[in-house]
Amino acid sequence: MPTEEKEIYMNIALAEAQLAFGEGEIPVGAVIVKDGKLISSAHNLREKDHSISAHAEILAIERAEKTLGRWQLDGCSLYVTLEPCLMCAGAIAQARIKTLVYGADDPTYGAITSSVHVFDKSAYASPLIFRGEKKEECKAILDKFFASKR
Repeated sequence: MPTEEKEIYMNIALAEAQLAFGEGEIPVGAVIVKDGKLISSAHNLREKDHSISAHAEILAIERAEKTLGRWQLDGCSLYVTLEPCLMCAGAIAQARIKTLVYGADDPTYGAITSSVHVFDKSAYASPLIFRGEKKEECKAILDKFFASKR
């Protein structure tokens, strides 16, 4: 996967995270790409929607499913600013996402390489994982958000 492509789509995910920040949501953004084309984008909406499942990744997956007219997202890449949690990792596996690119690690809830390692011994096919893309920018927006809440 070309570095330039990862940078372009992580910048869009960061823009989504900024939207979440502006709405008082934990600033996480996600985008889904297929064949070099952006097919969905989303940011956290848990507070607004009063929904535990309104994570950026879940919303981006649901929007991609509607765009493609199917639940299987094989051949798709997911770019997200924060390491996915256990719920989102399960959705990534179920949707058959081919590639996962994420920015900041989540030492508390991260289910890819931090706390739980969902794809290490998974019955699911593991996506190709790129960790730490635009990590500093992704971490900075999260740090700024949580500092504003203290």
